[in-house]
Amino acid sequence: MPRVCPMRLRDALCCLALLLMGTLATASAEDAPAKPATPVSYYRQVGPILQRNCSGCHQPAKAGGKLSLTSFAEFKKGGENGESYTAGKPDESVIVEYISGEKPRMPLKAAPLPKEQVELISRWISEGATDDTPMGLADMITAENPPVYTTAPVISALAFSPDSQTLAVSGFHEILLHAADGSGLKGRLVGRSQRITSLVYSPDGTILAATGGNPSLFGEVQLWDPATMKQLRAATFTADTLFGGRFSPDGKLFAFGGADNSARIIRTEDMEQKLKFDAHADWVMDSTFSVDGKHMITVSRDRSMKLSIVESGQFVDNITSITPGALKGGLQVLRRHPTKNELLVGGADGEPKLYKMIRTAARQIGDDFNKLRGYQVMPGRIFALDFNGDGSQFVAGASTGAGGSARIYSTEDGKLLHELPGHARGVYAVSFSPDGKRVATGGFDGQVRIFDAATGQLTKDLVPVTIVPAVATK
Repeated sequence: MPRVCPMRLRDALCCLALLLMGTLATASAEDAPAKPATPVSYYRQVGPILQRNCSGCHQPAKAGGKLSLTSFAEFKKGGENGESYTAGKPDESVIVEYISGEKPRMPLKAAPLPKEQVELISRWISEGATDDTPMGLADMITAENPPVYTTAPVISALAFSPDSQTLAVSGFHEILLHAADGSGLKGRLVGRSQRITSLVYSPDGTILAATGGNPSLFGEVQLWDPATMKQLRAATFTADTLFGGRFSPDGKLFAFGGADNSARIIRTEDMEQKLKFDAHADWVMDSTFSVDGKHMITVSRDRSMKLSIVESGQFVDNITSITPGALKGGLQVLRRHPTKNELLVGGADGEPKLYKMIRTAARQIGDDFNKLRGYQVMPGRIFALDFNGDGSQFVAGASTGAGGSARIYSTEDGKLLHELPGHARGVYAVSFSPDGKRVATGGFDGQVRIFDAATGQLTKDLVPVTIVPAVATK
């Protein structure tokens, strides 16, 4: 009779024991009742889906189908088709009908919601459709209930109108239209984006565009009619903030960047996306078009300025040097000369630089061939640039974190013309009036400063909003 090695016998018994334990554990797990699913949250789950995908067309400023989806109360009320849902009955709810099926009717002109999101909304309705928004966090700002300021907002965007008569200023959830000389407020354009990151008028002045969004929730482009102060169109494109919007020379296209490392071009007539450009490796902070509108230029925190073809989206060239260390930090802002394919950029190294758009020589390791000139370095990071109407001068704004500065330079010879006074904090926005008479600055302290461009003298200092003192509660 063969002998069994004691070690092998022990190993076999151990394996048998482990197998039995696993079988018992599996049986126990199968017999145990399943844990109940956590109830779906409107505030954390359903609301963000609606904000990202639906509220561009359904918001107080432009409520498609008389439906607004920017608050729980408005969502519950519904629109021209009645209440949005019937609590406990997803199969009888209008919202579920519109977003489900083989060809969902909503979101309009966009990809259908993923199946799991549709199921999540249906489950929330079947569970009773309760509102779990924490007290005090409901965002109820509308044109009828505009923002109330207890302190001046940080100013992140400014833009003079093409006729140099109006200055658009970013606020919280709104764009404030002021007389260009700072003499008074003309109007308030209240939208759903909490943050406005760029403002720009179309070449003919009939449209005022804004990029922005709610950080980590949605990125939005808004198009407004400044004459009637009505919103024309708005649309979301990403799940985070958008930056650096710019119209094509004919006003038919609009380019912008985003925190998703992409740049996009949309048609202004219907906000349909024409192009998505994915060649950057970090946030795309600003964009512009060539003089003929055939090329798009973008800058990014990845330290590059890239050239692409509008029609095809094809990447053409890195306009800036690609040599490691040549650029000492990311690029923040970009402006094209009004009449030439020359590009002014600024960023982390504090030096405004002017580049030509097209390379005319083979790339060499270490070169920065397209650079035409640099200008006197500013303290800190450059956040804002703008040319005057003929491109002979430009204004730059910068921040060190603890302080700020703004300067007017001569474009051709590089001379520093004026150091604009009064900036104790960071400057994040500048605008040169097209007629060349005024320069406006804004930033961390919430002050808009208007200067005489010829002399550099301050002519007006104002807070662009009405400040209501906070009242202490018991």
